[in-house]
Formats: sequence, C-alpha cells, structure tokens
Amino acid sequence: MAARPRVFAYGPCSTCRKALAWLAAQGISAEVLDISTAPPSRDELAEGLLQLGSRSRLFNTSGQRYRALGAERVRAMDDAAALDALAEDGLLIKRPFLITAEGKICTGFRPQEWQELLRPGALE
Repeated sequence: MAARPRVFAYGPCSTCRKALAWLAAQGISAEVLDISTAPPSRDELAEGLLQLGSRSRLFNTSGQRYRALGAERVRAMDDAAALDALAEDGLLIKRPFLITAEGKICTGFRPQEWQELLRPGALE
C-alpha cells in the first residue's frame, strides 16, 4: 500500500475542518491524527523547521496556549527549546500540520499550496 499524507488536525478547529473537507473533495486519502493527543514528533517538527525556515510557521500564534506561554517567552527560546515546547503540547502547533507521503511539510491550510504538494508526481 502506498504511503498516504498525514494530517495533524484538531476537531474544533474550523481551518482543520476546511482542510479535511478539501482533501475529501479532491479524493485524497490521508491519515488524520488528533494534534492534541498525537502531535508530530520532535524529529518531524525539526524537519518542519528546516523546510519552512521559520519557527513562526510552526507556532499557532492565535491559540490560547500560545498566548498563555507569551510571545516574548517564545521569541526568547532557542530552536531546541521551541521544538521541545511544540512536541510537548500539540495545541501550540500551527494547524493543520501536513506531512506528504514524500515527507514535505506544510502548516496551515492554503488550498493552492496543498494542491501543489499533493498533486500526483509533484516531487518526482
């Protein structure tokens, strides 16, 4: 069986629901994981940081957990501390968090970006 994309999502999140509905409309089968109970691993988050080039793309800056932690505290963290914090609390992570079958990582839902990453042969 071919590998499927994995989507880390949160049920109450309207953006996650839009992303999952978009996947269904595109006929794309994905493994959906609850980001609050099964967040991406620290290694996956580190790869996301490498690919995305910015910690700000990993943090859910509009979430309550982020606000409770504080933007100043997050800015003061080095990459290792930031990755530890994200790995410990999936609700700090910008969602949905997509890992394609080929290992490309994307945060948030922008249909055009997802279309590019998930179209057949996109990374061949």
